[in-house]
Amino acid sequence: MENRGNTGSRIAGRKPVLEALRAGTQLERILILQGVHGAVIEEIRSTARQARVTVLDLRREEFRALADETTSQGVIAMTVSKKPLMQLDQLLSLARTRTEPGFLLILDEIEDPQNLGALIRTAECAGVHGVIVPKHHSAPVGPAAVKASAGATEHMAIAEVTNVVNAIEELKQEGFWIAGLEGSGSTSYTAADYTGPTALIVGNEGKGIRRLVKEHCDFLVSIPVLGKVSSLNASVAGALVMYEALRQRVRPHPHPIPSPSPHLGEGEGTEGSG
Repeated sequence: MENRGNTGSRIAGRKPVLEALRAGTQLERILILQGVHGAVIEEIRSTARQARVTVLDLRREEFRALADETTSQGVIAMTVSKKPLMQLDQLLSLARTRTEPGFLLILDEIEDPQNLGALIRTAECAGVHGVIVPKHHSAPVGPAAVKASAGATEHMAIAEVTNVVNAIEELKQEGFWIAGLEGSGSTSYTAADYTGPTALIVGNEGKGIRRLVKEHCDFLVSIPVLGKVSSLNASVAGALVMYEALRQRVRPHPHPIPSPSPHLGEGEGTEGSG
């Protein structure tokens, strides 16, 4: 796995580098393969000048020693330090400042950085307020995930927790409904109500949501699959539910769940090894 420490790292790809600049990420320098051109490249150069970030043009052999020119699209940025992940209480404080019910995404042991990045990208586009990831047994929010997110990781609030179950119980105390995306879920993802404070859980690519985590969900939603393949890719499935939630928030569900959440006023959260 990639290093999770706050040491400097690389951001590869035209869109991710541009979004890092726009987000104010501290960059040491940007390296561009000589001969690479285009509108995004020119915007990177212009935005870098405004941010006073050094841009260096490298010969092909120099660039290849640092990155693959195809996957990086001829552009890499060297960060001063890796973006630190938040604590859960910090994420909740940010969510409280929003003028709409909370909307969070919990990723339960997503192992593929491509899926992690894609889910964070969709979450940022769909108006999710923050993403929660476990500290262990999960793909890191590193260069591969940053590239797959097209730079959305630089804009999204991301919290890292040691215990997902405890985090769920804390969210319940804050009035959140916990919706798990699960193939065996008894409720169609379009029939559930996401207009109140909601935390959506997307599970591991192969195993789905862990049993103990699933037991702490308020309801489980499923997506119909009619083909011979038994399930959708985790990032695709998560995207469908997030955009259904966005649709409902723009056009409220006809039978909203009563507010406040019934979790408010409950006792201490259940201990678990989530």
